[in-house]
Amino acid sequence: MTEIKENRNGFKDIVTKIGLPTLIIAAFWILTLVTAAFLDMSISTLLSDTIKRAGMNGILVLAMVPSIQSGTGPNFALPVGIVCGLLALVISIELGFVGIAWLLVSIALAIPIAVLAGYFYGKLLNAVKGSEMTIATYTGFSIVAFMCLIWLMVPFKNPKMGWFIGKGLRETIQLDSVGGAQLLNNFLEFKIGGVIIPTGLILVFLFFCLLMWLFTKSKTGLAITAGGMNPKFSIATGLDINKNRIIANIVSTVLAAIGIIVYSQSYGYAQLYNGPLMMAFSAVAAVLIGGATASRAKVSNVIIGVVLFQGLLTTALPVANEIFVGTDLSEIMRMVIQNGIILYALTQVKGGDK
Repeated sequence: MTEIKENRNGFKDIVTKIGLPTLIIAAFWILTLVTAAFLDMSISTLLSDTIKRAGMNGILVLAMVPSIQSGTGPNFALPVGIVCGLLALVISIELGFVGIAWLLVSIALAIPIAVLAGYFYGKLLNAVKGSEMTIATYTGFSIVAFMCLIWLMVPFKNPKMGWFIGKGLRETIQLDSVGGAQLLNNFLEFKIGGVIIPTGLILVFLFFCLLMWLFTKSKTGLAITAGGMNPKFSIATGLDINKNRIIANIVSTVLAAIGIIVYSQSYGYAQLYNGPLMMAFSAVAAVLIGGATASRAKVSNVIIGVVLFQGLLTTALPVANEIFVGTDLSEIMRMVIQNGIILYALTQVKGGDK
């Protein structure tokens, strides 16, 4: 009996440490891979797509860490940073940059734009304490709608971006026209068996993970974490909570801006107008799957979460379509998985984190 109790306690400790959603998603992903093998689907192709999609989305998911650690919760206003990155991206094309120069100039332009936007967004969150996640969602939706007007009115003349008739930018801009498609993916790319490893893309993602980890260990990063964990105690010790929350959201917005540039070059297209509208939700779901909560997040949660979430989507959706021939369940399953994880995490805020 004692051994059984110890085993049960050990299993509970593992579940508590790793997180129930993470274990469920990991088990489901393995099950779908086994099912795919039985259906004679290419496992190497599925794994290649998983690695590519994880690298594409990684920095966008990483943007969740500073906002969660600061106490403002998951950054549902990720489109604020995304539109900053897209604006920098199209400005770089308008200026005539191509190839690696286009990528570097886009990132260089995105940083100051995102810093400014992140500052005002952080000020907004300080004014609505207690309702951050609700306000963030509406802020994200609002900025996307506002930028739809901007994309139509910007006086850009580059024929690679404009409509064939009339003014404004196209809804989708092809990046191969400026030599920007798959730049990082193709850098030092190699194969393991049939699995393609986009080395440059993965290295960039891991580089930003390292920077974020170092930031969380810095004096400012520790102050942000302390303020998120116990605001009253932090104020009593002399920490400026409002300032730290603004810094955290600036960092989150900058990462989102850089993340969409990396995402776009890997995807091969830049999607304007309503493209960024729902991108925050998949990023939030990924970090929560990785073991983060609405008030605690680490870089390891990002790496685990983005691999599991993208792996599940990449594998489960084609498997479902293969099993249920003649139907397209991909979008339905994606929404169920994504929003179900977010709902579960938010229901745990009171019970598990406070």
